[in-house]
Amino acid sequence: MTEKPEKYLTIKENGTHELVIKKSRFICSMARTNTVEEAEIFVKKITNLYKDATHNTYAYTIGFDNTCVKACDNGEPSGTAGIPELKALQLMNLNNITAVVTRYFGGIKLGAGGLIRAYSNSVTQAAENIGVIKCILQKKVSFAIQYKHLDKILYFLRQNHISIFKQEYTTDINLTVLLDSSDIDKFEQDINNILAKHVEFSIGQDLYNEILLTDFDYHNQ
Repeated sequence: MTEKPEKYLTIKENGTHELVIKKSRFICSMARTNTVEEAEIFVKKITNLYKDATHNTYAYTIGFDNTCVKACDNGEPSGTAGIPELKALQLMNLNNITAVVTRYFGGIKLGAGGLIRAYSNSVTQAAENIGVIKCILQKKVSFAIQYKHLDKILYFLRQNHISIFKQEYTTDINLTVLLDSSDIDKFEQDINNILAKHVEFSIGQDLYNEILLTDFDYHNQ
């Protein structure tokens, strides 16, 4: 079984985005897909949805470090559609993504270079329009505080960009936050210092914290 990476990039959610280039419509449909089977099912779904289109080209990258990739030109000149789409996904460092770019021909030929740019830009702009997230593998850390301490704890969490996974209100307030393993000890010390008392912490399972990126400098993520 492949070890989970500490972080990776993917899209926020499934979605579509359309470009019109010299009267041709390019509709990029994107989905988060974790297996080849999921990718192939998505390709078939979109192809059936746009079965009257001139072309339904696609590319997907499954697994981390491009474990399994595939590209299809679906009738466009070889290398002008699927491969540019795949390269766009790879240049953005996106993982577990399937992109299907549907083309309705508008009557004006684009040439090989024009097609490559059109299909590549369709994928890039679709991802940016949908939103890109960084998934960071973190641990759940749970603890309870009294209601009177809530404001100061929330302020501390905001100042330190710590994500709250869950809040439960009972006789006390039970908070679960997401932290890197290396930050847990310091976090516990900080909370104890803020409250000037000993707090009991429970360390839970690992899960991916999804953080929406506000810029598109993917190479530095």
